[in-house]
Amino acid sequence: MSNVFNPLGQLLGMPVTDWQGATRPTPEVRGGRFCRLEPLNPSVHAKDLYAAFSLDSEGRNWTYLPYGPFESFEDFTSWLIGCGQDQDVLFFAIINLESNTPVGIASYLRISPEQGSIEVGHLNFSPLMQRTPIATEAMWLMMKEAFALGFRRYEWKCNALNRASRRAAQRLGLSFEGVFRQAAVVKGHNRDTAWYAAIDCDWPAINDALTHWLSPDNFDAQGRQRVSLSSLTRPLLVAVG
Repeated sequence: MSNVFNPLGQLLGMPVTDWQGATRPTPEVRGGRFCRLEPLNPSVHAKDLYAAFSLDSEGRNWTYLPYGPFESFEDFTSWLIGCGQDQDVLFFAIINLESNTPVGIASYLRISPEQGSIEVGHLNFSPLMQRTPIATEAMWLMMKEAFALGFRRYEWKCNALNRASRRAAQRLGLSFEGVFRQAAVVKGHNRDTAWYAAIDCDWPAINDALTHWLSPDNFDAQGRQRVSLSSLTRPLLVAVG
């Protein structure tokens, strides 16, 4: 469906008929083959998460986040408790099914059911899940849930200097949409913010690519991928950057 003109000859966007809005995500467990997402609970997850994040001894994971690294377990736990008090953000602990322990954090934020837009963020993948299928499957579970709830737009934003995050967004099939210059001041430094997104009409092809990559047939006996995810998703990107 394309854009239309009104009776004044002015160009309008394409019609969105019978739009009822999306359904707000709820704090429920979401499971896959390699991991499950559990609503973040400091009393349950804090100890193992702190241990997992402490494996990042240089604090690289925290460089582009507006908080952390934390000097003590108590400081980290206080931060986790605060996460649960933000009504606009829904945090999840990412659980490794093999060890049954939390190895990372992810969240939904800027949740706008009335506009059909939702963002994934507050991503912190400990060394225990980096470069493993857990990282990809966790993001697939988040994206799949968002589109199943009727959201039209799924966003990923990161510091424009965070090349790893930018590559990850595009590897997952989210298209580059531009950079907002001087979007924020974070830890005393300027932050330009890079925007990536997938929309509902993108999702079927992205889902097929992610499902194909995550399937058991795509891994050999040593757990090595046969086909890279980037080779499956790059043709789907509207723009790269």
